[in-house]
Amino acid sequence: MDIPHVVQPRPDTGLYNAKVGIWLFLASEVMLFGALFSAYILLRVGAPEWPYGWLNVPLGTANTLVLITSSITTVMAWASLKMKQFGRFKIFHAITLSLACVFLGIKSYEYHDKFTHYEIDLKDGRVADGHIVENGKDEIVISGRFAKDRHDLYDLHERKLPPHQEITIPRAQIAEMSSYGPGHNTYTAVYFTLTGLHALHVIGGAIVIGYLWSFGSKMWQTDPERFTNRIEVSGLFWHFVDLIWIFLFPVLYLL
Repeated sequence: MDIPHVVQPRPDTGLYNAKVGIWLFLASEVMLFGALFSAYILLRVGAPEWPYGWLNVPLGTANTLVLITSSITTVMAWASLKMKQFGRFKIFHAITLSLACVFLGIKSYEYHDKFTHYEIDLKDGRVADGHIVENGKDEIVISGRFAKDRHDLYDLHERKLPPHQEITIPRAQIAEMSSYGPGHNTYTAVYFTLTGLHALHVIGGAIVIGYLWSFGSKMWQTDPERFTNRIEVSGLFWHFVDLIWIFLFPVLYLL
């Protein structure tokens, strides 16, 4: 038995089944990210001090341009199928997949930077901050600087801190140390939660795009209209992923 409205639009919605499904799914995604953005607002408003300047704005800007470009290429891939140009579709979809990998590569670099960046509280009251160069048994060497206290590290744009240099710290002088991972403070917890969930969506979208570009593209030979609809549906999800990042970038990197 054939399933109705797989290709032709439904009379009640004017959309085919898959398009109805993706819009319902995206509505649930809006509620998910809406709840997280609301939590972010409440946490920031209630925080006595909020870090500023902890993220690499040029890298965030580059990732924004990467995702915006990928949204354009996924539209071009769908348009190519509408014009019966399968070869052009393969090119544009390959570019979209490559840009997704570039985005994840840049984000992985940013994550690595945070997990190798440490704040070290010394027993004499000073705070050392920087990236670990050497992690020895009796001492730690970091590329960083000393601060009077951790509050001097919160606004890196306004406060004039000494330039980075190699600092050797005996382990006996360390009271506590922690990386800039999710457990460092509220800000890093928010950052990793929001960007991590977004990265999972990018990975999921890239897997779907990769499948439709490779094995799934065989449907073009047997049912080109349905295959074109699949590309449209995957493109709608990809636009949503792009839109979420356009909100995340200014909220986390600029404000």
